[in-house]
Amino acid sequence: MSAGEADPRSVGSGIVLRTIDLRGRRLDTAAIRDALPRSATDPGTAQEAVAPLIEDVRDRGADALLEQAERFDGGRPPALRVPAGEIRQAAADLPADVREALGIAIERVRAASRAQLPQPAETRLGAGAVVRQRWQPVRRVGLYVPGGKAVYPSSVVMNVVPAQVAGVAGIALASPGQRGSGSRIHPVILGAAGLLGVDEVYAMGGAGAIAAFAHGVPGIGLEPVDVVTGPGNVFVAAAKRALAGRIGIDSEAGPTEILVVADGTADPELVAADLVSQAEHDEMAAAVLVTDSADLADRVRAAVRRRAAGTVNAERVRVALGGPQSAVVLVDDLDGAVAVSNAYAPEHLEVQTADAAALAGRLTEAGAVFVGPATPVSLGDYLAGSNHVLPTGGTARFSAGLSVRPFLRQQQVVEYDLEALRAARPHVRVLADTEALPAHGDAVDARFP
Repeated sequence: MSAGEADPRSVGSGIVLRTIDLRGRRLDTAAIRDALPRSATDPGTAQEAVAPLIEDVRDRGADALLEQAERFDGGRPPALRVPAGEIRQAAADLPADVREALGIAIERVRAASRAQLPQPAETRLGAGAVVRQRWQPVRRVGLYVPGGKAVYPSSVVMNVVPAQVAGVAGIALASPGQRGSGSRIHPVILGAAGLLGVDEVYAMGGAGAIAAFAHGVPGIGLEPVDVVTGPGNVFVAAAKRALAGRIGIDSEAGPTEILVVADGTADPELVAADLVSQAEHDEMAAAVLVTDSADLADRVRAAVRRRAAGTVNAERVRVALGGPQSAVVLVDDLDGAVAVSNAYAPEHLEVQTADAAALAGRLTEAGAVFVGPATPVSLGDYLAGSNHVLPTGGTARFSAGLSVRPFLRQQQVVEYDLEALRAARPHVRVLADTEALPAHGDAVDARFP
């Protein structure tokens, strides 16, 4: 252990997972949201910071991206666009066990994504009157894979596979250069892209990468995209918000969240392991236990201290679990736990109770739900077949995890024959005149001279 490096044993013992006691309180949604912790990472707070970065990329293209890489990612990459041969070589160089695991993940996510494809439908509203629903893939997408504290080949899989299943023809991928890789994209990320047949990869990150996707960078052959997906930090989320409208986006994914609903039958070691697993992502990660058992809460705290002391990312875990966004929440009963979880709307929700499957049916507000002790969030991060790009910050109340849908556009194809139009004619005339838009009615009347 080098000088100045924290001893993991002391780090773990210093964790204080705070308690929020909601027992005996009226649990309406507003009160729960006021009481529960949440990471202070609203993308709105970063709008002022990202605006000049976006403008600089729009105006100066590659030069701005290189300067931002040096400023934020620790160095300029040798090339912004990664040569196709380098991608192929990275795929060939993947260790056999990594290649096998990625291959299984790809197969499972592909199978689950195919099940999400909407089917065409035809509605006959009368003789000669038909409305058809069809789904078209967007032309081109930009997929963002974060860098920073970890390496995420799994995010390559989670972004690329649904886009491919949706039928998107043009797929570009961006990830920031890594200091440990000579300011190049990490070779395992490149290898995952190569396994999936993606040959348009850019070494760029943060708000600048989102701006480059939205505006295009002719100097490096990057054409503008129609949709941008993928998780990132608050600056990535802020850039997606700022550019929404010019591009479609999936969601403003922020720091990871896990909420575990557990009762006295839960294994405290498993609950603790799952809380620590998500806390190691980032110092802003949120880990919340909601339980009606004070005894379980005490045993989980003790288990968290032991497990955190032995993990490689002990300091990161200590900060995340000791922060205001993490807590043990005590409630009177499982009805209270359901109310708390649905009000919080976590990214990841685990159910570890005596009748987990039945309770999960009532837990409706979450990005993804993991039912029972044998279904940890870590499985969903990699190999469950579900997608791990999920809404955070309570947005699971109205947003969904990444699927084929952001890559598809629904179109309505309308076909009436003259007799069907004749039947609709008087009603169109009435409505057009009521709205003081008589030319609308005239356009129908013109078919009947």
